[in-house]
Amino acid sequence: MDTRTDPAVFDGHNDVLLKLYQAGGMAAADGFAAGREGAVDLPAARAGGFGGGFFAVYVPSPYDLDHKMKEMDAPPYDLPLPDMLEEGAALAVVMAQAAILLELERRGDLRLCRSVTDIRAAMAAGVLAAIFHVEGADALDRDFHALDVLHAAGLRSLGPVWSRPTIFGHGVPFRYPSTGDTGPGLTDDGIRLVRHCNARRIMLDLSHLNEAGFRDVARVSDAPLVATHSNAHALTPHSRNLTDWQLGAIRESDGMVGLNFASAFLRADGRMDADVPLETMLRHLDHLIAHLGEDRVGLGSDYDGAVVPEALTTCAGLPALRDAMAAHGYDDALMARLCHGNWLRVLERTWGT
Repeated sequence: MDTRTDPAVFDGHNDVLLKLYQAGGMAAADGFAAGREGAVDLPAARAGGFGGGFFAVYVPSPYDLDHKMKEMDAPPYDLPLPDMLEEGAALAVVMAQAAILLELERRGDLRLCRSVTDIRAAMAAGVLAAIFHVEGADALDRDFHALDVLHAAGLRSLGPVWSRPTIFGHGVPFRYPSTGDTGPGLTDDGIRLVRHCNARRIMLDLSHLNEAGFRDVARVSDAPLVATHSNAHALTPHSRNLTDWQLGAIRESDGMVGLNFASAFLRADGRMDADVPLETMLRHLDHLIAHLGEDRVGLGSDYDGAVVPEALTTCAGLPALRDAMAAHGYDDALMARLCHGNWLRVLERTWGT
């Protein structure tokens, strides 16, 4: 196996649409094909064997991101959650970022995939396979009209919250050390949202949801439980990471966890510092595999949304991770499952195709 670009990585989370939106929207889209300052673009994807993944649409809160990252480099920390967003303003940002995704498809830079068949075909053709994902249901109305329109446009994955509260539930703060037991569970509307997504086979992402909300989804949902970009709380006691009982619930549902590359969720000290040996990532992978099994673990980089290990600054660096995984003793079959096969398996169970 050529670990430079094989097996291809299908990734659980990136924030490139947010970065393009903040850099000028449609005017910045050229940078995706030509190369840009950031973690994900076509040249880096080709160099690193990045075959696609979940392209998140995320509505930022008005806070100082650099200050947030600086605070997370000095544990212990407890960053206050931003206020709930106004629905109409959030919807405008969601639509703007979704339009960028559709424009990238129109240009031939990627293929928007609505089924696992679509993903397989795109990857086989060497075309970047993209899942339309919304991180945080801030823009959705209680009647789910916006959700149904977004679903018709290709949305196939949704996070009920991004840490700050929505009308559907509550997320975890960026707090270290802490568990995710930080507040109440899903609202009545949140329970309805779970059932609505189940009926339309929209995958629910539990990565930012607090423990009470996680329990509610596990109780109500008839789909596999999935956390697209989370790590092991037993190794890094951060509120964003999953405890062993949560991993047990995900295993019982035949779900999935994508390993988050964000340094603060990997390092034992909780620091958002890029000095992270790849061996640290392998320890998290080993723990996830031990608790979930080899068929329920993948990668969920959080590229363009976090400080990641120095060796993996962009997706062009993925060969270094493959080499480390192979040297660690993961055989070819397990490598293929971790890099993309397990994502396709759980999506097929969730979507049905």
